[in-house]
Amino acid sequence: MERRYFITSLLLLSADALASNAAPLLLAKRFHDRVFVADYWLSEKYDGVRALWNGRELLSRTGNPIHAPHWFLMGLPASPLDGELWIDRGQFEQVVATVRDAEPDDAAWRRIRFMVFDLPQHGGTFDQRLTELRQLIASLPHPWLRLVPQFRARDQDELFAMLHRIIAAGGEGVMLHRGSSLYRAGRSDDLLKLKQHDDAEARVVGYLPGKGKYATLLGALRVERPDGMQFNLGTGFTDAQRRHPPAIGVWVTYSYHGLTDNGVPRFASFVRVREQ
Repeated sequence: MERRYFITSLLLLSADALASNAAPLLLAKRFHDRVFVADYWLSEKYDGVRALWNGRELLSRTGNPIHAPHWFLMGLPASPLDGELWIDRGQFEQVVATVRDAEPDDAAWRRIRFMVFDLPQHGGTFDQRLTELRQLIASLPHPWLRLVPQFRARDQDELFAMLHRIIAAGGEGVMLHRGSSLYRAGRSDDLLKLKQHDDAEARVVGYLPGKGKYATLLGALRVERPDGMQFNLGTGFTDAQRRHPPAIGVWVTYSYHGLTDNGVPRFASFVRVREQ
């Protein structure tokens, strides 16, 4: 059976972006065989909420303040940290619900860990940043502040073996970070993600009514990609989501398996509302 995996390059934060509290968005990029795996550090892709500690406050990837309890932020370093707010595999909705609260729920935040994977304002390569990050996290006595484990692989066979183990355990995928790369904004192969299927984002522009048992509920979302193409998302919803579908204008993440000859995503399925 043909293996089809996809990699998405990740936009990184510049010093100017940090100063303005603005975070760049992810940009998708297909997997290609030119990636030399031995040049990269590998880590699990966590299904959580991206977060930036800018030395003063915790921000979402769109620059909105995250209202964490005082004890969660107390004692964090002055240097910025890039990471993911995470509970466990399959707990994304619980993380989002906790992070969205303007008044932090102390008990809910006790379950969350800040999984740190980079030092945005460090001027060195990722190899150098990782060495300093290990020392920094080890020096901070916060059980909720964790360093994302990083591994090396010799080739794509070892990379895909790691992916299979993570998927089998209920995880999402693998991140690849080039050891020689600097921390910079923009699309590149310096930081990649490998998943078992492709995914992308689209904006909700309308609703289609359901049929049969869903006659009084949502049948499908009409969505529009950034390039203007519209198509329907009719699967992947819970009954609760069909009763209360995502609002017009919000962005949603969907998964798919390749494209038709007309460029329409095949077997497109709703995943979640994009965290703002």
